[in-house]
Amino acid sequence: MVAGLLGLLTGVAATLAFRVSEHQQRRVPVQPPAELDPGVVRVLAILRSAAVVLGPDDTVIRASAPAYALGLVRDDAIAHPAIQDMIDAVRRDGVIADEELELPRGPVGRGRVMLQVRVAHIDTDHVAVLAEDRTEARRIEAIRRDFAVNVSHELKTPVGAISLLAETMQDAADDPDAVRHFAGRMQQESTRLAALVHEIIELSRLQVAGALPEVSVIGIDEVIDEAADRARVVAAAKDITLSLGGDSGLTVYGDHSLLVTAVRNLLDNAVAYSGPHTRVGVGVALVDGLVEIAVVDQGIGISPAEQSRVFERFYRVDPARSRDTGGTGLGLSIVKHVAADHGGDVKIWSEPGRGSTFTLRIPAAPAGTTAPDDPSDPSDPNDSSDPHKEVDA
Repeated sequence: MVAGLLGLLTGVAATLAFRVSEHQQRRVPVQPPAELDPGVVRVLAILRSAAVVLGPDDTVIRASAPAYALGLVRDDAIAHPAIQDMIDAVRRDGVIADEELELPRGPVGRGRVMLQVRVAHIDTDHVAVLAEDRTEARRIEAIRRDFAVNVSHELKTPVGAISLLAETMQDAADDPDAVRHFAGRMQQESTRLAALVHEIIELSRLQVAGALPEVSVIGIDEVIDEAADRARVVAAAKDITLSLGGDSGLTVYGDHSLLVTAVRNLLDNAVAYSGPHTRVGVGVALVDGLVEIAVVDQGIGISPAEQSRVFERFYRVDPARSRDTGGTGLGLSIVKHVAADHGGDVKIWSEPGRGSTFTLRIPAAPAGTTAPDDPSDPSDPNDSSDPHKEVDA
């Protein structure tokens, strides 16, 4: 009886003790993780790199807009296991981690980004992840490597041909007809080599930032006329008619010689890929504040699969025809860079067997702006230019 009573009292005492302990625990506040230093917050806000700050449980407590744009953070957590592995290593070892990672841009699709990722402790509770997008830099490096390889290959062909022709001509020194034949071939190859070197230099100059040292008001009429004059000789050899038309008196801000080069390259391509007794047209129009220069041919056309590649350096739609005409595969790449340097672009429409249309689009100068010595200036009493004219080359 006494033993049972003692047991009951012991149980009641234990229950009371547990309730008192629980009540005390509720009154003691749980300590939150250390607050992020305001100075650190300000520094993270001005960083151009993607920045992420993680709390003690690796929850994202702060992330910059580039971090979301690059897909580093999704659902308030680090999205890539490779970066999480770096975070775990930093928490474990306390050593700053720095790696270059190639990661998927998003949860779906084939897009990839190249990121330089650096992970380090901010304090005992917080870890910072900084990521710099190196995708474009790596792409440019790859383009430069490919460019060097392509240049070496393209230069090797005419140089080798000239060497072989010189050796053959030396062996045929006693045959005047053979000497004249091989000398003519050497002249063709040297001309091709000179054109290739010139276009490589031109393209390299255009790829340098600030390729337009002196910007002035340029009359499009003069650009079209000069480019057509340069293309007329080749067109005449194939009995191709050059037809010029469209709006006159339009002006843009830019570089006259570069614009002439771009239009001439479009005309050269149109003539090279058109058959005899056909027509190549150049039309000029003002559309939504852009001067559009369209070069239309009746040539072989370009398949949809190749249209996305025609602006690549050294790419040729028909390599055999390019060899016959002396094409370098750089003309359309130069056009693309000239357009970009003038704040514009170049578009293509083409169907196999129906010809092609390349349209160079450049922002127009304000209405009423005239180029120096512009013959289309209404103030010129001797202006007799006709905006619609046809030239039988």
